[in-house]
Amino acid sequence: MAAGVLVLALAVPVAWVQGVGQSRARSPQDVGPVDAVIVLGAGLRADGTPSPYLRRRLAMAADLHERGVASTVILSGDAHERADGSPYDEPAAMRDWIVARGVPEEDLVLDHEGFDTTATCRRAHDVYGVRSAVIVTQDYHLRRALFSCARAGLDAVGVGVSAASVRPVQWAWWHVREVPASWKAGARELVGL
Repeated sequence: MAAGVLVLALAVPVAWVQGVGQSRARSPQDVGPVDAVIVLGAGLRADGTPSPYLRRRLAMAADLHERGVASTVILSGDAHERADGSPYDEPAAMRDWIVARGVPEEDLVLDHEGFDTTATCRRAHDVYGVRSAVIVTQDYHLRRALFSCARAGLDAVGVGVSAASVRPVQWAWWHVREVPASWKAGARELVGL
């Protein structure tokens, strides 16, 4: 009996998060007009340029913008000073990359306080007034991101981009870590934290 309760306590939050997210996942061709395309940060390389995973997200956002899905693109990520005093600014690096691909700078909103997915979704809704959005992130992360955005009040759908990696262990780790991350997101909502 106790084992069954434990299994349910572990499985229900994960299933809820993944189910809500899956119901909102779309192919790039199946997204319609929204208030904004939101690109979640995915790290910078040592030279301060977007990581390969972030470049995939930005390329998709540029494509969606060009197709007229949204006139606004929110670039959300971390910005802080590194231990050595050098700047770490994901949104600025994202801006530079996407502007070089033809997206006008005036169509961009830089969210320097996108420290995690939940913060990005809440800020898009509460600070930037977004009510409908397309979220762009890697496919393994998409369902949890969409769950977070729905809980923040956004009418969001999402497009997942490739998480392919030259290091198979890294690819596997990202997928595995989504289970406890999904559990945490679901459990937090279930207990009202």
